[in-house]
Amino acid sequence: MLGLMQDYQLTVQTILDHAALNHGEREMVTRSIEGPIRRYTYRDLRERALRVAKALQKEGVGIGDRIATMAWNTDRHIETWYGIMGLGAICHTVNPRLFVEQLVYIFNHAEDKILFVDLTFVPLIEAIAGKLPTIQKYIILTDDAHMPATNLPNAIAYETWLAASDADFTWRVFDENTASSLCYTSGTTGNPKGVLYSHRSNVLHGLMCNQPDVLGAISADNILPIVPMFHANAWAITYAIPAAGASLIMPGAGMDGKSIYELLDGEKVSVSAAVPTVWLGLLQYLQENKLALPYLDRVLIGGAAVPRMMIETLENDYDVEVIHGWGMTEMSPVGTTGKLKYSTQHLRGEERVKLKLKQGRTPYMVEMKIVDDEGNDLPRDGTTSGHLLVRGPAVSKAYFRLDEEILNKDGWFDTGDIANIDELGYMQITDRDKDVIKSGGEWISSIEIENTAVGCEGVAEAAVIGVAHPKWSERPLLIIVRKPGSSVSDDEILAYLDGKIAKWWMPEGVEFVDEIPHTATGKIQKMKLREQFGGYQFKAVD
Repeated sequence: MLGLMQDYQLTVQTILDHAALNHGEREMVTRSIEGPIRRYTYRDLRERALRVAKALQKEGVGIGDRIATMAWNTDRHIETWYGIMGLGAICHTVNPRLFVEQLVYIFNHAEDKILFVDLTFVPLIEAIAGKLPTIQKYIILTDDAHMPATNLPNAIAYETWLAASDADFTWRVFDENTASSLCYTSGTTGNPKGVLYSHRSNVLHGLMCNQPDVLGAISADNILPIVPMFHANAWAITYAIPAAGASLIMPGAGMDGKSIYELLDGEKVSVSAAVPTVWLGLLQYLQENKLALPYLDRVLIGGAAVPRMMIETLENDYDVEVIHGWGMTEMSPVGTTGKLKYSTQHLRGEERVKLKLKQGRTPYMVEMKIVDDEGNDLPRDGTTSGHLLVRGPAVSKAYFRLDEEILNKDGWFDTGDIANIDELGYMQITDRDKDVIKSGGEWISSIEIENTAVGCEGVAEAAVIGVAHPKWSERPLLIIVRKPGSSVSDDEILAYLDGKIAKWWMPEGVEFVDEIPHTATGKIQKMKLREQFGGYQFKAVD
């Protein structure tokens, strides 16, 4: 027997409808790419998103078509999100921090028809447009007054394009399991993989993020999402905040401490979210200028492990609650948060910090466990480590256009991390299956750097490991064995790498050794290298 409830489809545009109807007066504030602050309301956002949908329909865009965006967190960017999805098309967010070959692969694999692009990234796209045959139109997210001279085919200023359509449009009707958005992983092992979210998964994940033990947004909050909208589904904040009716503050391209502080203070921001690198820059600015954070209540920090210093400084010196979060693109992306629970509220000092340094516990709608190499469940004792598996309504079951089984026989997804879980459900990552490096919230592939470095004349072998860095969490250390008779220098190797890998992948240091340890099967023993360079410190820090 089935329940007798209405068949109400959980589609993303219903979030915007709710925000406009019930919180229509709430402001959305943007530091524009052109410079000035722009302000409008949720009513305005919905009206402009409807115009985006209508304009896209005129372009021949329909259900299932991929429409790409490469843009910062702005009002115009979020308009395109809701307009694309409300039409039934798929919003494909592209991370400009990937290197060129990956970008070309991603655009072509997705077969995007149109690209919305910020002024910042126009030169990047101009350099590769000739390799993107499926993109028929380039819409520059600006107005005619700031429209750059460009050789991009069929390029037009966003405001000019939008002005040709009104808001007399009705959201398309489709099943909640229809694809809504597409985000590619960083391609740490081979080509990037596409994670295809559904309307249902995004709505549920947004609601999950508004649980009090996650982000806990309420309509009285002013929220500044610093995590880029092109990074891991924007941590679902673009759905959670309008659903709560909170004011939305968009930082644009201003990621420096001064710019972030101006918004935090000027807009009386109560909640924010970003990777640790951003908070390091903010804390430095605050300390140099002897400033306070009188309005900020809590911050969600993820993308990389949160340093002890950051937790202690924000909580003790600025009275800001730190919520340590963990997740991945395949999880939409939030998996755990480190909020204290009833049985841990009493903790103080070292015990409290130790708990907050863990990646946290799962909210409702995420299941998590650890298993051994044979797939047997391991105990939650806080010491036993195993492969970290997850499942839930916003966890991927396959990659876009890849015939690859990613779930085990019981429907669990292997995160690739090694972790332990304690008796209270708090998880701590202890290692990684793959030798990737997390720097500033982004993944760096050690294998890619190694394979490139061995192409340099005079290099016999190369290995890359992650070494702790005070600003970026981890940075790559390149370890080189020279060919016999070679005197190749670190500067020559770095010059060779320049342009062949992403700039932010460039090794922070180069060390020369006589030999690199290997396993019996010829694989590099990264564990031994980490032991050998365990106390290594880079010569200079940005």
